[in-house]
Amino acid sequence: MKKILIFLSLAFVLLLAACGGNNTETSDDNGASEGTEETTEIIVGASSVPHAEILEEAKPLLEEEGITLTIEEYQDYVFPNDDLASGDLDANYFQHLPYLNQTVADTGYEIESIGGIHVEPMGVYSQNITSIDEIPDGTEVILSNSVSDHGRILSLFEAEGLLTLEEGVEKSEATVEDIAENPKNLNFSPDYDPAFLPEYYNSEEDALVVINTNYAIEAGLNPLEDALFIEGEESDYVNIIAVKSEDKDNEALNTLVEVLQSDEIQSFIIENYDGAVVPVGGEN
Repeated sequence: MKKILIFLSLAFVLLLAACGGNNTETSDDNGASEGTEETTEIIVGASSVPHAEILEEAKPLLEEEGITLTIEEYQDYVFPNDDLASGDLDANYFQHLPYLNQTVADTGYEIESIGGIHVEPMGVYSQNITSIDEIPDGTEVILSNSVSDHGRILSLFEAEGLLTLEEGVEKSEATVEDIAENPKNLNFSPDYDPAFLPEYYNSEEDALVVINTNYAIEAGLNPLEDALFIEGEESDYVNIIAVKSEDKDNEALNTLVEVLQSDEIQSFIIENYDGAVVPVGGEN
């Protein structure tokens, strides 16, 4: 009996040693395992189009770097920064730098850009107005309630000769109150949720509707063909990867930026969006 108990005890010890033998990996400062079979997991919030689509294309390249990407899709411009600041996301990819700067100024969030990926040229659309020369006097202009976009939009109208901004005004910070000359008496209505702008394009047939390219594409519009006029490729409004400031040197998140700026992903953007989304090759 004593021999049986000794045998069983020895077998139990060997079993415990076997179960613990695979748990030899340690974690680095970024939470990534140093073992060859482990991967770093990152969660990135993104607008459905084109951001989430671009991230999906990047997944296999990230896997090669030992990074597993989970994409959380958003349909608005507020929650992705809220969720990043609260720690629900590791990064987000949906906004341009002026919008991020405005959010930080308004909220005090400690979040920042770690790299630029692409530009989405802003477009002006109309159902019934087919040329700039045919815009009637007093036409309503429906635009986003995102204040950080107003200077960008007004500069676009100024470039087409439809208005003049006050002299000395920083164009990126301009508002409708800064319009000095408005020869067609355009009626700017800056009160609309950007996600619903395509619906107003469909319902307000005689208006001009300024639509962010991601929402235009998602609604089945081709910005290069359907827009009455559109920003050029020289736009300063680069869409960026944002992270919490404490994570700006995180290896996995910076690898995400490197992958998105790679030739493979930049080529995908060019080929897939036909100029409606323009890669910037790492500009901020």
